[in-house]
Amino acid sequence: MAGIGVKLNKIYSKNTITTNIVGFGYSAIITVAPMILVIGAVILMQLLLGFSKLDYFSREVYACTVLYIFVFGLLTTSPFNAVLSRYLSDVIYEEQYDDILPCYYVGLILNTVLSALLGIPFVIWEISVGKIDLIFIFAGFCGFMALVILFYSMLFLSICKDYARISLYFLFGMVVAVILALILAKLIGLDTPLSMLLGLDAGFVITATLEMARVRSYFRVNSGNYSGVFHYLRKYWRLVLTNFFYTLGLYIHNFVFWTTDMRVVVADTFVCMTSYDMATCLALFTNISAIVIFISRMEMNFHDRYKKYSEAVIGGRGMDIQNAKSRMFEQLKTEIMNLVRLQFIVTVILYLLFIIFMPMLGFGGLILQIYPCLAAGYFIMFLMYGELVFLYYFSDLNGALASALSFCAATFVFTIISCHLSSIWWGLGLVLGSFVGFTVAYFRLRSIEKNLDVHVFCNGNLLDRGPTKKKPSNIVFDRKNLIGMPEKEEEK
Repeated sequence: MAGIGVKLNKIYSKNTITTNIVGFGYSAIITVAPMILVIGAVILMQLLLGFSKLDYFSREVYACTVLYIFVFGLLTTSPFNAVLSRYLSDVIYEEQYDDILPCYYVGLILNTVLSALLGIPFVIWEISVGKIDLIFIFAGFCGFMALVILFYSMLFLSICKDYARISLYFLFGMVVAVILALILAKLIGLDTPLSMLLGLDAGFVITATLEMARVRSYFRVNSGNYSGVFHYLRKYWRLVLTNFFYTLGLYIHNFVFWTTDMRVVVADTFVCMTSYDMATCLALFTNISAIVIFISRMEMNFHDRYKKYSEAVIGGRGMDIQNAKSRMFEQLKTEIMNLVRLQFIVTVILYLLFIIFMPMLGFGGLILQIYPCLAAGYFIMFLMYGELVFLYYFSDLNGALASALSFCAATFVFTIISCHLSSIWWGLGLVLGSFVGFTVAYFRLRSIEKNLDVHVFCNGNLLDRGPTKKKPSNIVFDRKNLIGMPEKEEEK
């Protein structure tokens, strides 16, 4: 994320209401605009093609297909992306740009193979058990694979700080998706769900193709160093697990409710719980601005303090190092508290708006009973995400893994318990799970603050271990063999 702060500092430097609005809008564009564009395209297609007038079965099959594409697309791309991001950052820092294309190809193969291994059995299940139209199944699988490639290519453009172009590609792809869906449904006469799904497929493919072409335009030379990527995967395996458990924790409470008697089974294939899933979506939107606020403030403030501390460690006096360390952690505490204050205000405002206006749009009853608890849970969860990023800054991979794992496990356990309570408490599992993850990450940061000097100055090796990996001899000076003669002769 480094580099956003340069642009934001230019925007906020004038310190006016207009520039503050522009800065917040810029942060929103580079973080959540792609998701908003996709959701907007889906809603627009539904309105233009009269989706609400279709029969219940067709609507549910389409809705579940799109839901599964996004949820499992995010899950299958989550394990490798954190490690590949670390590898890219290190390669760019070392200016070894020829190693980027090998990283891109290795990650592309790993993500597509893993996604295909999970997607193909489900496709077979749809055909043999669900008896869903074969063309619709194939379109769903193609959309899933295209979205996986799209998510993966976004990582490389994000590392290159090409955020505006990512949003532009999504905009173009979603415009094509809407237009193609209208053509297929109105002119060619295909079924509305199939037309909408094929339109989304085309939009995903176009967006992914543009992203891949952009990556290739940045990096033209291939060093062939594929082994370096696998070395990073072995070395930073904790990053693989951390990102996976964090992403899994986003949806594991939904998976628990999909196993209850309240679930909806569509075509003996798809499983969902419409009310809980819709409440989850509303709660996520209520707190998504936390990412915008966090990135904006961290890039403008904390990154500069972290950089100054690193420079002090390299060539500063002891007093300079301690002062820079104190200022850095003071800024860390300030950013977390500011995130809490600002996001709390945004959450309360959006919560009131949803409570007032959602019933007018037909979303009320059970959805709004579940929503408050989930909104609180996602509020805490995004605070935990901020702490995870700070742990990454200090290379505390064990702490990040412990936080993500405890968050995921606690959410799973507490959701099993909360699903037996009244509907207003169904989101309590996410609240308690997020609080557990937040607490673990908080105490890890406190431990880093107390022991940062040990972490920075005492974890290295003065001597190269060499290929044998054996500890050197502890004999520093041997008086007897000083001149290569026996001790008695030396005395004579």
